[in-house]
Formats: sequence, structure tokens, C-alpha cells
Amino acid sequence: MDHNIYIARVPIIDKLYDVTKASNALGRLPPATLAAIEKLGADLAVARLRRGESQRTWAKRMGVSTPTLQRLEAGDPGVSLGILATALFLINRDGQLTKLAAPEADQGAIELSVQEASELGRRRAQASAEARLKRS
Repeated sequence: MDHNIYIARVPIIDKLYDVTKASNALGRLPPATLAAIEKLGADLAVARLRRGESQRTWAKRMGVSTPTLQRLEAGDPGVSLGILATALFLINRDGQLTKLAAPEADQGAIELSVQEASELGRRRAQASAEARLKRS
């Protein structure tokens, strides 16, 4: 897949947004993440085809151009999250978005919380032991 970096200035609500920052971030995506995005795009294409929809019709339903839909289905990581969410809506999978980064599923944060709690427990136990020694 061609991972060109797009540099443009796009007007958004009377301001200019420099997409070079986004392009820099896209250039740093890990290979496994890029592969997952490409698979997601391919899976969305399969979902569209299974429904017997052309790219032109599907793009119209999504409110995007056919080239944008083609970029989404090709796994272009520069396609906006809103466009992805619209595609997921069309196949009744947008409800899954609320679970992707849910705090209760954030294993890294949970592990950090456990480590912090364990450390706090050790410090408190040590402080209690020191206080008992001072009283003795």
C-alpha cells in the first residue's frame, strides 16, 4: 500500500488546520497497526459487497466521494474517524466504538493502578512499622 504523506491546509470553521502534524503521526504508525487498519478497510469492503452495494452508492449513503470510500477500503490511515464511524454505522457496528478505549478495558492503566496501590500499601505498612518501633 502506498503511504504517501499528504500536506495540505484545510479550512475548518474559519481557521486553517495544518494536517502536517497528522501526517507526521501517520508516518509513525507501527506496522501491526497499519496492517490492522488495512484489514479493517478490506473487511468494510467485504461488508459492502455482501450487501450488494456499489462503491458509488455506498459513498453517496455515507456522504463522501467515491475516492474517499476507496481510500477507506484500501486502509488509508488518513481517512477521518468520522468517515470510519459512518461506515460502521451502515453495517450496524458503530456501537462497538464506545468499547474501544473504555477505562474498564484499559489493561495498561489497570496494571498501573495495581502497582500504585501495591506501592502505597508497602509505604503505609513501612510507616506503620516505623511508628510502632518509635513507640516501643
